[in-house]
Amino acid sequence: YDTIGSIILIKLPQSLFQYRKQIGNALLRTHKNIRTVCLVDPVSGELRTRNITIVAGENQTLTTHTEYGLTFQVNVATTYFSPRLASERKRVANLVKPGETVVDLFAGVAPFSIMIARYAQPKVVYAIDKNKAAIDLAKQNVKQNHVLQTVEIIHADAKNVGKIFPVKADRIIMNLPFSAYKFFSVALTIAAPTCKVHYYDILCEEDIEGRISSLKKI
Repeated sequence: YDTIGSIILIKLPQSLFQYRKQIGNALLRTHKNIRTVCLVDPVSGELRTRNITIVAGENQTLTTHTEYGLTFQVNVATTYFSPRLASERKRVANLVKPGETVVDLFAGVAPFSIMIARYAQPKVVYAIDKNKAAIDLAKQNVKQNHVLQTVEIIHADAKNVGKIFPVKADRIIMNLPFSAYKFFSVALTIAAPTCKVHYYDILCEEDIEGRISSLKKI
């Protein structure tokens, strides 16, 4: 399971589905800071949302998540957020050089963008997402983490990024596993000559070389 703020997200095989409430209540009893337990389906669709059923605790899906001293408002029912990427977000932030222009193509509630703005010295970070619910929370998160001067939130489809940006990016973050490859050619249109691209994918091991080959062709 994943813990996001005061919410636990669980996935269950069909054989355990009948015990979902007992499992949810057991998690509430053993985690004093947890107020809600949700059963979730896999993330799907362009907006990266998932079907959620509350199986124990309070009827709420909005929570405040903390990592590396930063706080993020997250609605687990309407936005995508992975607490498992905390160390990866910090790793990327540590790589950003002073004065870089960074584009976060699938920003969600902006954890990558805010981490970079707080722990590096970029010139500007453009945080883009198609999901209006995520954009609304990203604006709150930028404000509460005091990075309004550095992070610009943009509600747009990443496929139109070439029309949006007159500038070239020194670093591009493509955290959209399963679909990032569809946007790779678009990302390259805004890349500076020495741009670093942080590209994330989820593949079967036997498909990795084929994906690398297709990205090289693009």
